[in-house]
Amino acid sequence: MTADVWLPFPPDEVDGLPHGPRYLFWNGGPEFPADPSGCAFYVVPYMTSMEVALRPLGAMTNLRVVQTLTAGIDHVRPGFDRIHSGVRLCNARGVHEASTAELALTLVLASLRGIPDFVRGQQREEWQSGFRPALADKSVLIVGYGSIGSAIEDRLVPFECARVARVARSARTTERGRVHAFTDLPRLLPEVDVVVLSTPLTQETTGLVDAEFLASMRDGALLVNVARGAVVETKALLAELESGRLRAALDVTDPEPLPAGHPLWHAPGCLISPHAGGPTSAFMPRAKRLLASQLARYAAGEQLANVVLTTE
Repeated sequence: MTADVWLPFPPDEVDGLPHGPRYLFWNGGPEFPADPSGCAFYVVPYMTSMEVALRPLGAMTNLRVVQTLTAGIDHVRPGFDRIHSGVRLCNARGVHEASTAELALTLVLASLRGIPDFVRGQQREEWQSGFRPALADKSVLIVGYGSIGSAIEDRLVPFECARVARVARSARTTERGRVHAFTDLPRLLPEVDVVVLSTPLTQETTGLVDAEFLASMRDGALLVNVARGAVVETKALLAELESGRLRAALDVTDPEPLPAGHPLWHAPGCLISPHAGGPTSAFMPRAKRLLASQLARYAAGEQLANVVLTTE
C-alpha cells in the first residue's frame, strides 16, 4: 500500500515537498481522503477540535509520524493509546513563537495602559486622561521558558523592565541568566508586577495557577495567560479579580471557547482575547516551510526536527 501523507493544506500550495509520497488533503472534514491505514505521516488539522484531530488515529495502522501545527500537544496526546509503538510526535516549534510573543506583549501593554478603558471611552465620547501604569521599571516573571517564553523576553528587552525572571520545569542557566524551577515560584511571585504564562499544558502544569499561586502575587499584579486555559484555576482567578486585588489578560480560558454569560467576560480588570496568539498572517508561510522541511527529512530518512516523544 502507498505510504500516504495527510496534509491540512492542498499539496500544490506547499512549496518544496519532496517527490515520492502520495500527498492527500484532509482538513478535518467528515470524509477521509483515503483509507487511513495507508497514512504514514499525519499532519494534524489546525484549529480543529480534539475529537476531529484524533478521529483517524485508531485506523492509521502504518503511521510513522504525527506532526502538529501547534506548539502544544495536549490535543493529540490523549489519542496515543490508539497508536502502535515507534510513532514520532513532532510539534510546531518555530511557527508560533513570534506571533504568540507579540500577543503576550500586546496584552501586557493593553492591560497596563488601560486600552480597553480607552476603547469604551471612545464609544461613549469620553476623554479619559490621567496616570496609568507603564511597563518600564516593572518586574516580569515568565512561567514556561521554552522557545515561546524566550521569544517573549526578546520583546521585553526594549521596554526597560526592572527585571525579568524565568521559570521552567527544571532549573538551568541561559545566556540571559538563570532559569528557576517551579519550586521557586513561592519565593518569586511576591517580587514581580507581571506574570506571563507560556508553559505547555501537562499533568504538572494543569491547575498550576491555583488559589495559593494567586495569593502569592503582590497586590495589583497582572496575570497574562498565553499558554492554555487549564493552567489556571478559573474559580480562583475569578475570586481575585472580583476582589479587585489582581488583574488578568487572557488569550486562553477554561472553559474554551468561553461561553456567553460566563462571569469572566465581565470580571473587573480582565482583558480577554479569543485564543489569537497563533492564527496570524505569519502562521501559514511558517507552517508550510516547517512541513516541507520535515517531509524532506522524512523522505531522506534523516532525523526529524521537533520530536517531542516516540510511542512505546
